[in-house]
Amino acid sequence: MDWALPPNYSTFGVVIDQLFWIILVITGIAFLLVEGGIVWFCIKYRGREGARAHYTHGSNRLEIIWTVIPAIIIAVLGAYSALVWDDIKGSSNRPADALEFLVVGKQFEWNITYPGVDETLGTADDFTVRNQFHFPVNEDITILLESEDVIHSFFIPELRVKQDAVPGMTIPVWFDATQTGNFEIACAELCGLGHYYMMASVTVHSAADFDAWQASQAPAAAQ
Repeated sequence: MDWALPPNYSTFGVVIDQLFWIILVITGIAFLLVEGGIVWFCIKYRGREGARAHYTHGSNRLEIIWTVIPAIIIAVLGAYSALVWDDIKGSSNRPADALEFLVVGKQFEWNITYPGVDETLGTADDFTVRNQFHFPVNEDITILLESEDVIHSFFIPELRVKQDAVPGMTIPVWFDATQTGNFEIACAELCGLGHYYMMASVTVHSAADFDAWQASQAPAAAQ
């Protein structure tokens, strides 16, 4: 349903979207019940000439029911959310052989450092590109997320990736794109007057196309 969520091109997207819809349905039902009850009470107990007010303490049974049931629902959702969070954010689940990139946010741009043909960050063939993030499809990707100045938020909706970049911290984020295409990184944290144009392009290549693109950047990196 494109009207509700952007298309999902991430291996994590299915479970994230499932959790989203479960919470939306539950809160939607609660909203209708509560608002419907308010309207019903407003009509049933509206002021009428000659009607006498009636005091009632209420029902202990009803109070217990409408306290216990939401508490159980929230506890179950919390436990399920914790499992999902650990699966996509837990350090023990970080893929050991992922292709690593360094992503640094600053007012108002994203700088992506690539590992070069040796696929290892911190070596002589690394190079940095401003506001362009290229990587191969169907491969574990890890970004080391940093910020030079204020809090930014690295957000690629189609890949269900969203993580704050915090000054003084290096935060690993990993994902796996399931389809090639062109997307966009948006900063989802108000980071200053230029926040509205802090965007970068994302290009998910086939493995061969990514190797060719990375090799084409070598002359520029050497300069």
